[in-house]
Amino acid sequence: MSTKSLFGDDLGGKDTKGKAKKAEGEARVKRPDRRQSVFRPQTFDELIPPDHRARGIVKFVDEMDLESFYAPIKSRGSDPGRPATDPAMLIALWLFATSEGVGSARHLERLCERDDAYRWICGGVQVNQHGLSDFRVDHGAALDDLLTQVLGVLMHQGLVVLKRVAQDGVRVRANAGAASFRRQPRLRECLREAKEQVRLAKAMLDKEDPTRSDKQRESAHRAAREREDRVKKAMEELRELQATKTDEDAKEARASTTDPESRVMRMADGGYRPAFNMQFAVDTDTRAIVGIGVTNSGSDMGQIEPMLEEVERRLDKKPKEWLVDGGYTSLADIEAVGEKGVKVFAPLQQPRSPDIDPHQPKKNDTEHVAEWRKRMGTGKAKDIYKDRASTSERTNADLRQHRGLRHLPVRGIEKTMMVGLWMAITYNALLWIGQNAATL
Repeated sequence: MSTKSLFGDDLGGKDTKGKAKKAEGEARVKRPDRRQSVFRPQTFDELIPPDHRARGIVKFVDEMDLESFYAPIKSRGSDPGRPATDPAMLIALWLFATSEGVGSARHLERLCERDDAYRWICGGVQVNQHGLSDFRVDHGAALDDLLTQVLGVLMHQGLVVLKRVAQDGVRVRANAGAASFRRQPRLRECLREAKEQVRLAKAMLDKEDPTRSDKQRESAHRAAREREDRVKKAMEELRELQATKTDEDAKEARASTTDPESRVMRMADGGYRPAFNMQFAVDTDTRAIVGIGVTNSGSDMGQIEPMLEEVERRLDKKPKEWLVDGGYTSLADIEAVGEKGVKVFAPLQQPRSPDIDPHQPKKNDTEHVAEWRKRMGTGKAKDIYKDRASTSERTNADLRQHRGLRHLPVRGIEKTMMVGLWMAITYNALLWIGQNAATL
């Protein structure tokens, strides 16, 4: 039988000895020519499809009264001065960014340069991280009023019923390192060092230095002053913290020189880190966020009455039922909101002895506390309480997982509140967009 290959000896580019043949000539490939001209006539409106979420958010912002955002602008009519960046555009930018879990002003600036949805919102207006960052926290009263407006619109459209409200807290990692927490002796030392740094920076301002510009010297002086202010604030926070502790525990109390108002709290994973406790109240019928609060207390105890007042302030109405978990169970709170006609649904602490019925009123119980005990023993109350986990916990999980509420980009309770307001407005805006999608 012949040993020749059926298809010849050169099959597969190999010679008779099985070795690969060397390719001859230059390889033919498609190489990029980045100097060639490209003609792409396109308007900003063609960058995104008609049903894009960014369009819904801009439409949502257009429905709001933003006069309180425009009032501080000094450039008016034909008066001299550079035009300000449109607040409506900045609001839409931050709402859309928050909806996508973007919380960094630096990242948002980059997205406005390269991402079509953000470029569409900007419409050719240039933004920078400093302006974006300042806008996020510089309009506290206006932002608070905007949330109230949003809730009014949602209530008008039936997206807020306010029959039953569930409240839950989420501990958000503060913008401070664990190593920035110091005891009183070390804080005093830090304050002396900060004052000395301010003195040296002040001397540099008055001294000619060819190696540093005026802007660099002023920046160093401002940074030294800000550090001194933070250390002073840390000393004040430490004194307030010590006042709540015993003499022995007061010696071990610590405050942060980075974010003095933050506190070390137990987080959801069981670890301890600097954080703030952000509270949200949610309408159980529609899942709209109807109230928000921020505290640096690691406990939820005593937070029901302040949140009820927050909801009533915004909607001029009180819910009939209030759902919270066992961490909120304060008898004083239950009695206070009961006096206002609101029924609290919260689990009872199980007694040590199985012979004791926890639903029987105790000797010193007030009227509304006794009613709460008896109420939680009924099947109807247990069915109502099931709404809490499916609403407030679901909302908090959405904010953490999809809106970026994990690590705060700002410092202090006031600015943290601003972040919470942006989160609440964004969440409610998405509800509005979902309800009105057919008409947008």
